[in-house]
Amino acid sequence: MESVQGNLDMLSNGKIGRLLWNYSLPAVVGMLIMSLYNVVDRIFIGQGVGTEAIAGLAITFPVMNIATALGVLIGAGASARVSINLGAGDKLGAELTLGNSLTLIVINATIYISIFSLFLDDILIAFGASGATLPYARDFMTYIMPGLFIMNVGYTFNNIMRASGYPMKAMITMFIGAGCNAALAPVFIFVMHWGIKGAAIATDISMTIFTIYVMHHFLSSKSNLRFRRGIFRLRRNIVANIIGIGAAPSLVNIAGCAISIIINKNLAYHGGDNAVAAAGIFVTYTSLLTMVVVGLCQGMQPIIGYNYGAGHLDRLKKTYLLATLWATAVVSAGAIAGLVFPDMIARAFTTDATLINVTANAFSIAMCAFFVVGFQIVSTTLFQSIGKIWKSIVLSLARQVVFLIPFLLLFSHHYKLDGIWAAFPVSDIFATIVTAVMIIIQFRSIRQSVGNHSVKQHE
Repeated sequence: MESVQGNLDMLSNGKIGRLLWNYSLPAVVGMLIMSLYNVVDRIFIGQGVGTEAIAGLAITFPVMNIATALGVLIGAGASARVSINLGAGDKLGAELTLGNSLTLIVINATIYISIFSLFLDDILIAFGASGATLPYARDFMTYIMPGLFIMNVGYTFNNIMRASGYPMKAMITMFIGAGCNAALAPVFIFVMHWGIKGAAIATDISMTIFTIYVMHHFLSSKSNLRFRRGIFRLRRNIVANIIGIGAAPSLVNIAGCAISIIINKNLAYHGGDNAVAAAGIFVTYTSLLTMVVVGLCQGMQPIIGYNYGAGHLDRLKKTYLLATLWATAVVSAGAIAGLVFPDMIARAFTTDATLINVTANAFSIAMCAFFVVGFQIVSTTLFQSIGKIWKSIVLSLARQVVFLIPFLLLFSHHYKLDGIWAAFPVSDIFATIVTAVMIIIQFRSIRQSVGNHSVKQHE
């Protein structure tokens, strides 16, 4: 591991392009590996089970989003607190955060898994399941629920592993889990003929193997943070710090859950199960692209944050602009592929001709303005990196809630299914306008504050 002072010198003086690459690459790879769990499952389910299974899986997205949001509430806050503790030389505080995080995950998962188990059918129907898709959605959720707890533990402590100075090890452990899932899913679906439950079981086993590797790290004497007696009892200040930091990304995930419910219900009403399945394919494809951008933003965060604190406005701007350029290149390439080859992308998930046509139509409309999404995500992360948490939340909700829901309801009323797909690019354009205005105002504010700081130094 590099020394702390060496890393700070690099953040202050290193070449921006190389810094961004070095910090982003492990994060991008990690995010892509995370996405592979979903992509692999959906491809094999679509090819091996059928259209109704893909639609049933799409119905489970909001439920999975809730579990993810509750996991992020602890995981994001814990990893950030560990970094702060270690930076301040407070190893005991970091280990207390480690132990409190595990206790919180156990309590958290016990509550939401119990609720899901007791009211599963009611929840899935409320989220848009039809008589045809409910059995598939129920099968998947019944078998994936034990894995949700394991998933929360694995991802939380994988993030803490990365935050405590082991980015490459964190990436390798994710490779192990994703590799197991890619190997097991086709066996359980095509060979064992377990259908959609086979995909869930494969994910559960893979997540268990991944989590064992992660947790072993914190039991090893070689780790700079370890599980010890006395660190698991909840402490009010530590819990408040974890939840306080994790609240913002968790809120964004919960908003995504609400959006999924509204979209699924409207799709089912105007286009039936094929439309819901098409949305599942669309979300899977676009999530893969946005995960790359999110990984890039994770690498951008420490560079932006350090240089903002140091008053290096030029380095902050260069990092932001370069990250925006790279993010735009990624989403633009994905948008072009989605617009030019929608049939080919759809065929990766299904052999059903009707579903392929519905999906291709969805791509041709919904991806028209997708090239601006990279700018939105990077800008949202900029505000988060400089401590403007509520501005980052506002930008996140602008695209998903403020614009998408009203346009979706308005357009679906007048243009039916095509109106639902059209709501995506229109909301992207409006959200981009808001983002641009907020960024311009913020950079003017930063420039003014840095100028005032310089004047005070010379007085």
